[in-house]
Amino acid sequence: MEIRVLCSRKTPIIRVQYGEVSEELYICPMIKDKIAQLVRREIEAIKNIPIDGVLENAINLISIAVHQNGGKVVVSGMGKAGQIGVNISTTLSSTGTPSIFLHPSEAQHGDLGILGANDVLFLISNSGKTREVLELEILARRLYPDLKVICLTGQKDSDLSNRSDVCLHTGAPEEICPLGLTPTTSTTVMTVVGDMLVVLLMEKIGFTKEDYAKRHHSGYLGLLARDEVKK
Repeated sequence: MEIRVLCSRKTPIIRVQYGEVSEELYICPMIKDKIAQLVRREIEAIKNIPIDGVLENAINLISIAVHQNGGKVVVSGMGKAGQIGVNISTTLSSTGTPSIFLHPSEAQHGDLGILGANDVLFLISNSGKTREVLELEILARRLYPDLKVICLTGQKDSDLSNRSDVCLHTGAPEEICPLGLTPTTSTTVMTVVGDMLVVLLMEKIGFTKEDYAKRHHSGYLGLLARDEVKK
């Protein structure tokens, strides 16, 4: 199936091609207005992310634990928040800050053993009430009582935030989901906070294109990084 969007001022059209059969579907202007409204709400949510200096505390904590004491960032979260956590963890690793993702349920079945005394536990929960995440914090500190915990949440007065050494608050945006339930805007701002954390850590440790090329060998980005290093 091939989909093409034909743009014009008067006739917004989507052409759908099924093999030799094609069909043109008219896009209602109301849908275009709705899309624009949703985009604006996502943008406003990003603008409302608190700029309160707390992110600097998280960066300093990670820098000491990982880059001075040889630990790693252990990221965890359930559901959609967990998927954002996977992205944050892998991006940290590829940019010079070793990290892994630990599924909070699997942690209770032996995977907690991946945690080390010098690690930082980075827990993600929009509500700050996710049972599996709260249980992970308890189990992790039973193993290492002095373990440092950073949380990323939409509720800064939640159980999770109260148990954490550093709480990164997303601003608690309303979901753009018509039900107000599906993680949409909340995962957008989580991703943005994760991006800021990664970028500021890269700057703090002086991460270079040469460093990037050593960790990202294959694919277009690997080729691009190696070419940049050769110049």
